[in-house]
Amino acid sequence: MSGPASPTDLLLEAFGAGLAAVAAENVLPAALPPPPPGRTVVVGAGKASAALARALEERWPAPAEAEQTAPSHARRRDRLSGLVVVPSGHTVACEHIEVVEATHPIPQERGRQAARRMLGLVGGLGPDDLVIALFSGGGSALLPLPAGDVAMADKQALTRGLLRAGATIREINCVRSHLSAIKGGRLALAAAPARVVNLLVSDVAGDDPALIASGPCVPDPSTLDDARRVLEKYGLEASPAVRAHLSAPENESPKPGDPLLRGVSTTIVASADTFLEAAADLLRGRGIATHILSASIEGESRQVALVQAALMREIRRHGRPFSPPCALLSGGETTVTVRGNGRGGPNLEFLLALLDASRETGCRVAGEDLASENGFAALACDTDGSDGSSGVAGAVVGPDTATRAWASALDVRAALESNDSLSFFESLGALVTTGPTLTNVNDFRAVLILAEDHAARGNV
Repeated sequence: MSGPASPTDLLLEAFGAGLAAVAAENVLPAALPPPPPGRTVVVGAGKASAALARALEERWPAPAEAEQTAPSHARRRDRLSGLVVVPSGHTVACEHIEVVEATHPIPQERGRQAARRMLGLVGGLGPDDLVIALFSGGGSALLPLPAGDVAMADKQALTRGLLRAGATIREINCVRSHLSAIKGGRLALAAAPARVVNLLVSDVAGDDPALIASGPCVPDPSTLDDARRVLEKYGLEASPAVRAHLSAPENESPKPGDPLLRGVSTTIVASADTFLEAAADLLRGRGIATHILSASIEGESRQVALVQAALMREIRRHGRPFSPPCALLSGGETTVTVRGNGRGGPNLEFLLALLDASRETGCRVAGEDLASENGFAALACDTDGSDGSSGVAGAVVGPDTATRAWASALDVRAALESNDSLSFFESLGALVTTGPTLTNVNDFRAVLILAEDHAARGNV
């Protein structure tokens, strides 16, 4: 008979429950529209798009008149077609919807070709036709079709610069959408007068549809002025073609209320909220009081860790606002301003900063009375399976992590200053590796604060 689950096992179970809750086959069917009198064209891009396309194929109804006389593949073929673009490793085999791999996060030529083909697929449709758009996180970089005289090299350079500067996804997508021939509502414009059903998996804090894959089928509330201000904020040099494009009023994106976009409906089928609620249900079912702090936390990973460390201190010392043991869950997307030469990602850096900040939380650290050790466990992972440049989803911290780091001569502060969270957690065998999860609802952070007796036993 097995004993109580360890704190890290519980957090890994919660992560798995969240992934299952946002899987394409579980979220898409209820959102599918009825088939149209005419054709159905499926388009999309992002880390979840191929999985969504396959889920659609498996559930798309056959024309009623052919239901009894033709095999399923023949009943669908003349009514369903399309193209979705995914990053390498995110392909799922589909029968009638073509799946193309392109590069992410830096756009390249294959994505540009796919974007041009996608515009061609929706062009010329009529009012009896239907476009189902399946967009998710990562879609923006996968459809790099520069507008006007803007060159692909211009977009590549700006994307690299914004990523390295720690720009938010809102800022990055604002620039992308205004330099694109397909984003910021322009794909939906090309599809008019066909009806467009836009089904999204959200990877952005606040679930703004205009920010998911830079909103190819969503009116764009941001402006050319906004895009110029983002570049100025981070001191990025733009080429003459980019400066000219962002200065010409005729290059403004379609805005809310545009009559040509009246036939567009948008539904978010999965988000950080979906994930967090499933993870919370799992932990509560295991008897752990669980509190969702927010689904839309943004900011520097280190600063978010400092705030959560302060909250841990308040809980452990004073039992407020919650009594231990308890779990704190949060989603959203944090960023890292790179100062060193190490490898990692926002979630790994969050955990490293949380360990460093635990020196001030009343939790034990290496070399100091280790009887009850850390007093907490934590997991931080990117739900797409790849945390920044690390190649892993994230990592877990157990009650004994600080002790093991000290015994292995690992320096938390040095690793943090060199942005080398990957090497630190790899040395401890604490990495979480999932491979591509075929979804993306952004970061998931879970902190399990233990009562003193739980910390000493190492289980819950």
